[in-house]
Amino acid sequence: MNASAAEQTQTGDRTANAGGILLSVFAPEARENPYAPLAELRRLAPVLHHEELDTRFLTGFADCQAALSSPAFAVPDRQWLERERPEWLAHPAADYFYTSLLGTNGPAHERLRGPLVRAFGPRRMGALAAAVEKTVDELLDRFADATSDGGAADFQDLVGYPLPVAVVGGLIGVPPADQEHFHRLGRDAARLLEPVRSDEDWRLADRAVTALRAYFARLLDERRARPAEDLATALLAQAAAERAGTAGTAERAGTAEAAVNAGKAEHPLTEQELADTLVLVFVAGFETTAGLLGLSVHALLTHPEQAAQLRADPGLLPGAVEESLRWDGPVLMTERLATRPTEVGGVTVPAGGSVTTVLGAANRDPRRYPDPDAFLVRRPERHVLSFGAGPHYCFGAALARLEGAALLGRLLTRFPRLAQAGPPVRRASACLRSFDALPLAATG
Repeated sequence: MNASAAEQTQTGDRTANAGGILLSVFAPEARENPYAPLAELRRLAPVLHHEELDTRFLTGFADCQAALSSPAFAVPDRQWLERERPEWLAHPAADYFYTSLLGTNGPAHERLRGPLVRAFGPRRMGALAAAVEKTVDELLDRFADATSDGGAADFQDLVGYPLPVAVVGGLIGVPPADQEHFHRLGRDAARLLEPVRSDEDWRLADRAVTALRAYFARLLDERRARPAEDLATALLAQAAAERAGTAGTAERAGTAEAAVNAGKAEHPLTEQELADTLVLVFVAGFETTAGLLGLSVHALLTHPEQAAQLRADPGLLPGAVEESLRWDGPVLMTERLATRPTEVGGVTVPAGGSVTTVLGAANRDPRRYPDPDAFLVRRPERHVLSFGAGPHYCFGAALARLEGAALLGRLLTRFPRLAQAGPPVRRASACLRSFDALPLAATG
């Protein structure tokens, strides 16, 4: 065998081994710690083309950041759906997802994102801080009551999920009495984020999306009749102002062509788009944040020396939230499509080709983070990919960070002996990382 043939054989063996390691990441036993096999995958094949799944898995920080940020990549959208998965068109959940902020690109995406960027801006986050802290205190009171006899309670059930549901529900205008009902619907709608969707995923997602769309359409009708200080009212007011501005511009221009151009320039959100925007804000606003909260608490409890540093110096809270996002973030991977032939990690991706950015692996890339498997609240490098990058960077990232810092600061101060009280139950998901149950004791 000549040298070239030997190299090809070694490359083939390495790729085959990497393929086996990749499949192990999706096994139930890897839910506790997928990062060891992901590190081995990054070592063997930082860009791995899995032919059966028809995507290239990226596990290095630089490659993932490039795919998320570059205009050479886009998210699967409605055109992709009609071309590649026409059988999904009958699903209400697909109709919602591939016309929402998560399934649009370019000007269509910017048009949907604009109102939310304004709604989730720094000024609004500053105004929300007191309300978030108040909600944290109320939920920790519930946890204290539940553990007052020295027993254990499910932290995720009492605090981890209710906190983001209450915060984003209050932001939108969902009455407290309705919020718990939407916890279940939100989890079912989030099945759309799975890389492979079963018939059961589609059934539950369809039911959830249909119910959520109907609810938020009714909420918009109520706010149109009775405005309030919430996002639903703000979106309605903004759409009405844009329609009035468009009509005024067209009338002053005096020509049909000018009217069309004015409509293109403003193009306010339709009634369906307004309702779908609220669906997205509600589901995205609590699902991944609930994951962040449980995962960050678990990280600190399994690293008591880091928790002690945080108790001693609350100024470390922002860094602790970022390190939690890096060490075990709520989203493991997300997909992009090449808009033109593009090279990433030395591999050419054809136009329309899929790449899967494995955020959890990128966040532990040793080329970016020294000692990447260590959990360090004082880690100097804080930039992580847990909220994505580029045009689809999570619009609610600042709110999630606000909730995380408020919870960790109060929790560690109020419960200095907080401890695990049994094995946590990980969510059964290939993409989303969170706990279905996190039993804790206040006097461990």
